[in-house]
Amino acid sequence: MKRLLSLTLAAALLAALTLPAAAAETQDARLAKVTALVKKALSLDTESYETFRGSLTESLAPVWELSWESERRSLSVSALEDGTVVSLYRWEYDPSPGDAWGAFPSFPESSGDGDRETAEDFLSRVLRSGEAVELKDQEGGLSLGGSSGSSWSGTVALNGLPSPLHYSIRVKNGMVEHFDRDVPEGTAVGGVPAPDAPADAAKVREDLEGTLKLRLEYVLDKPDDTKAVLRYVPEKEAHDFLADAKTGELLDLTELEAKMDRGDARNAVAGGAAPTAKMEMSADEAGFTKAEQEGVRQMEGVLSQEALDKAVRGESAYGLRGYALTGASYESAPAKEGEGKVTCTLRYARTDGGERLTRNITVDAKTGKVESVWSSAPYGREKKLAEEAALKKAEAFLKTYCPDRDLTLYSRDEAARPLRGTDGPDWRFTFARKVNGLPFPGNAVFLSIDAADGSVYSLSSSWDENMTFDDANGMVSMETALSAWAGTCEAVLAYRNVPQKLTKADPAQAKLMEQGVEYYYGLRLTYGLERAEDYVGVDAKTGEPVREARGSAREPLAYADLAGSAAQADVEKLARYGAGYAGGKFRPAKNITQWELVALVSSLRGGALDPEAVKKEDGGRESAYYDAYRLGLLRASERDDGAVLSRADVARMLLNAAGYGPAARLGGIYICAYTDKDSIPAEDLGYAAIAQALGLASGTYAGARTATRGEAASMLCRVLERAA
Repeated sequence: MKRLLSLTLAAALLAALTLPAAAAETQDARLAKVTALVKKALSLDTESYETFRGSLTESLAPVWELSWESERRSLSVSALEDGTVVSLYRWEYDPSPGDAWGAFPSFPESSGDGDRETAEDFLSRVLRSGEAVELKDQEGGLSLGGSSGSSWSGTVALNGLPSPLHYSIRVKNGMVEHFDRDVPEGTAVGGVPAPDAPADAAKVREDLEGTLKLRLEYVLDKPDDTKAVLRYVPEKEAHDFLADAKTGELLDLTELEAKMDRGDARNAVAGGAAPTAKMEMSADEAGFTKAEQEGVRQMEGVLSQEALDKAVRGESAYGLRGYALTGASYESAPAKEGEGKVTCTLRYARTDGGERLTRNITVDAKTGKVESVWSSAPYGREKKLAEEAALKKAEAFLKTYCPDRDLTLYSRDEAARPLRGTDGPDWRFTFARKVNGLPFPGNAVFLSIDAADGSVYSLSSSWDENMTFDDANGMVSMETALSAWAGTCEAVLAYRNVPQKLTKADPAQAKLMEQGVEYYYGLRLTYGLERAEDYVGVDAKTGEPVREARGSAREPLAYADLAGSAAQADVEKLARYGAGYAGGKFRPAKNITQWELVALVSSLRGGALDPEAVKKEDGGRESAYYDAYRLGLLRASERDDGAVLSRADVARMLLNAAGYGPAARLGGIYICAYTDKDSIPAEDLGYAAIAQALGLASGTYAGARTATRGEAASMLCRVLERAA
C-alpha cells in the first residue's frame, strides 16, 4: 500500500511537471504537486501511514486538505496551491491517561527550551519571505501538566510591521502537534501592499487626534459603587478613523464597515426571515398550565391574566390591536430581591401577511404596571416610520410611563447603527438619567419603537434610587480632557484589514461580486491610534486618564516567611506554577489541617486561596472540596475541615489523588527500609513503600506525627515530579 501510494504520487507529479505550459492542470496533478511541496517544506517522512487523501476548497484562494492516516497515527495539513502551510494537526495514540479533568497533574518533563527550538525550526520552514512571528511565553507563570506540551500564539508581522494575521502552535513530545495561521490570501483581497509609508507621520497623528471625541457623563468608578463620579468618556457614536500610510488620507473605518455589512445584511435577509418566525413560535405558545394558573391566582392581591390583559390593552402605545393572548407566566421574586413581588408575563401573537409577530409584556401582577416589553418580527421588513418620528413617539411615551424621572436621550439605534434601514424592525433608543444636566447611563430606560406602526417594541430599565452623585464643580475643560486622552495614544504604522470596493478585474474579487458582495476586506498599510494600556476615559476633576479596572494575569506566588525552612525550595517551586496559598505567607511550620491540604491541592488547577480568609460557608471552599473529591484526595463522607493531619494522612491522600491507591492497598507485597518500619500499621505499609520510592519520605517514616504545611508541600512536590 505504501509503495503503491508513493508510485502513484510520483507518476502524477511527473505528469504535472511535463504538461505543456498552456494546458490546464488536472486535479490529480495539482494534488501531487502541492503534496510534494508540503513534504519538502516540512521534511515529512510519511512511510508509516497507510492511507492518503486530498481534498480541495476553492474560495478566495485554493486550499488543499492533505490527510495521512494509519491505525494509531494521523497527520492533516492544509496548504495553499504553492505549498504554503496554513495548518497542521498531528495525532498519535498515547496510552497514558492524558490531562483529563480528574487527572492529577505533574511538573513538565522539561523547561520548554527544547519545545521552543522545535517551534522556531518549524516556523522557519512555513513562514514566507517578509513574514515573522515572536514566540512570547504566556503571562502568569509556568503551567502544570507537562502532557499538554508547550503552546504559543500571537500575530504575524508583515515586512517588519504589525498585521491582523494570527497564528498558534503547540509542541508535544518533541514534535509540532498543532499549528494554524491566517494567510492574506484567505482573509483579504489584493495581496500585501509594499511597506512604503511616505505620508507625514506627524501630520497624520494630528489629523487622527482631531477625530477623537469625548462626552462628559456620570459613571460608576467601581461596579458595586453607589456614588457616581464625573468622567470624560469616548463618544459612543463617534466613528473610528485610520490614515493611509502613502497619501495621509483619513479613512472612516466605521462607514466603510457599514457599507460592507449592509451587503451582508441584504444576503442574510433574503434567506433568514422564515426560520426566525418559526423559532419564535414554540416559545410564544408556552405558558402555565390551567392548573398552575389557577393556583397562582389564589395568591392574595394577584390579578388574573384576564384583568392584566385588559389593563395592558387599555394603553394604545403597546400596539396590541390584532394580537391574541397566547399564554401567561407568573413568577415570584425571591424575598431578598423583591420582597415577595410577583410579576406576570403576558404573551401575544398575530400573523401579518404570512409572517408571525409576537409581543411579550411583563407587568407587576398586583398593580398591572408594565415593567418590560420584548417583541419579535422578521428582519428586512419595510420601515414605514422614520427614525425622527419614532424618537418623538418614544419621548411622548416616557412622559406618560415615568413622568417623575428626569431623562435625556443618550444614544439611538446603537446596536443596529451600521445597518440602519436594512435590518431590524425597530428604532432603538437609550434614555439616561439626567443629573446636574449630565447623563448617567448606569440608570437608564431602554426603549425601541416598532418601525411599522409606532408602538412600543421593547422596553426595559436599570434604575437605583439610592444613587448619590458627585457635584459638577471644578471640572477640567473638554480641550484639556481631549489633550490628555490623545496623550494615551500612539500613531502606529501597521497592516490592517480595511473594507474596499471590489472590482471585477481581479478574479477572486469577481467571485465575491457574483455572490452579491460589494465591499470586502483588503490589507492596507495605515496609521492608527493605539494604546499600550487600556483606558476608559479622563477624570473630569483631575484631568488624568483613567485605566480600565480589570483582573490582572495570574502571577507566581511569593512568600516572606520561608527563610530557614527545610521546605523553602519546594514551596518556591510550587509557587512558580501558581500552586500554594494566597496572602503572602505560607506558614511552613504550622500543623496542616484537612482544609489547608485541600486548598493546597486545589491550587494546582489555578486560583490559590488563603485558607485563613475563606470561611466555611464560602463558595470558594465548597469548590475546592469538590475538586478534591473529583481528584480522589478524599471522599465527601470523610470531610472534616478542621481535622489536623498526620504525615501518614498526607501521604495517603496525595498518593490516592495521584492514582496510586489501588496498588498501595494490595497487602503482603511491600517492604520498607525506614528505621521505624516495624511501627507502620499493615494498612499503611503499601502507602509507606510507595512514598519511599517516590521520595515523599526517607529515613524515618514517622507516619503518626502531625504534618506541617511545609512537609505537605514537599510531599506534593515529590508526587508532581513523578513523571519528570
